Amino acid sequence: MDIHQLESELWEAADQLRANSKLTAAEYAMPVLGLIFLRHADNRFKAFLPDIEADVPAKVPPKQREELIKLGFQGKAAIYLPEQARFDRIASLPQGANIGETIDAAMDLIEADYEVLAGALPRGYAAFEPDLLAGLVKIFDRPAIRAATGDVFGRIYEYFLNKFAMTGAQEGGEFFTPPSLVRTIVNFIEPDHGLVFDPACGSAGMFVQTGHFIAHVCHSAANDAVTFHGQEKSDTNTKLARMNLVVHGLDASNIVQGNTFYDQAGHLVGRCDFVMANPPFNVDGVDTKKVTAQVGEGLRLPFGLPGTNAKTGAISNANSLWIQYFYSYLNDTGRAGFVMASSASDAGNKDRDIREQLVKSGHVDVMAAIGTKFFYTRSLPCTLWFFDKGKPEDLRDRVLMIGLPPVLRTHQLA
Repeated sequence: MDIHQLESELWEAADQLRANSKLTAAEYAMPVLGLIFLRHADNRFKAFLPDIEADVPAKVPPKQREELIKLGFQGKAAIYLPEQARFDRIASLPQGANIGETIDAAMDLIEADYEVLAGALPRGYAAFEPDLLAGLVKIFDRPAIRAATGDVFGRIYEYFLNKFAMTGAQEGGEFFTPPSLVRTIVNFIEPDHGLVFDPACGSAGMFVQTGHFIAHVCHSAANDAVTFHGQEKSDTNTKLARMNLVVHGLDASNIVQGNTFYDQAGHLVGRCDFVMANPPFNVDGVDTKKVTAQVGEGLRLPFGLPGTNAKTGAISNANSLWIQYFYSYLNDTGRAGFVMASSASDAGNKDRDIREQLVKSGHVDVMAAIGTKFFYTRSLPCTLWFFDKGKPEDLRDRVLMIGLPPVLRTHQLA
């Protein structure tokens, strides 16, 4: 399958809404992502269905048979879909049928079975022009898309998230991290057990990739091996995260909405086996008074506050807040991997002091420079940082630097 051609055709179809619909991109973004969710869920459902049906005795009455099939989906990397919520039923509706109401009803049925999705799935499909909505559904029911499985459909889902970020349908694309960077972080820190936390989880891509890693490398079920905890500021992105986890059969019960600067998730400080994140870069305006109480040993800011704006008194750049958060959530052997603005590697003044204390802790493990154009919505370069509180004693005075200019290798950290 030519995935790039498929992506282009799908986006061209969805973009018809911008040209021909009364809805704005911000209004139709979530409903279109909801259709992708249904299509993705249906594909995964059908991938597991034959084996589950084969285990159900042939003479069982139809109603009981369906209950046994539903039970068979427990623990699988997919969700059970009631017949009325299956994509082929929606796509086969006759002309003139109220397809918008049918899709809304499908979302209701799924939420009824999966409490963690309550309020997360899009509604309001009746607001679409019926012909446009019917056409969009049929596009998502093309043979090539019905046959898409696993990573192929994941690519399609990520592609649409990216495209909506580029059109401004989401806040600056903060929920979308390029899959290559996510895979790199997961492969570096190998999150295969315990408590995994992402305090800026976006659409939960870090967790989905962790699920793939555990399934393909560790040959076990992610829900048995790890517990995911995620925090996300945006309500929309929190819903996306829950949708993305559930469609992959992953536990989304610990995904919460909250501003990490002020909502501390204090019960996780010092307890996490793994921390992964792509936080928003170079945030200014964080209220200094609200974070001052977080300073101190055993708290979220063990190395102190960064600099403040002389006029407003607010934190002038929150990069050093994020870096300390990721460090402080780790337990005594925990590992962290995160994306950070390159400017955080050589910022001066109080940021330099914080960085020096980090290095002296012996827990900074690796720093890898990432060039421009990795992000779809930003062109700035970034750096991947890795902490390891379980480093052997003889390696604690060493930091592996990959791809960093010689001048920065000399002055960057100390």
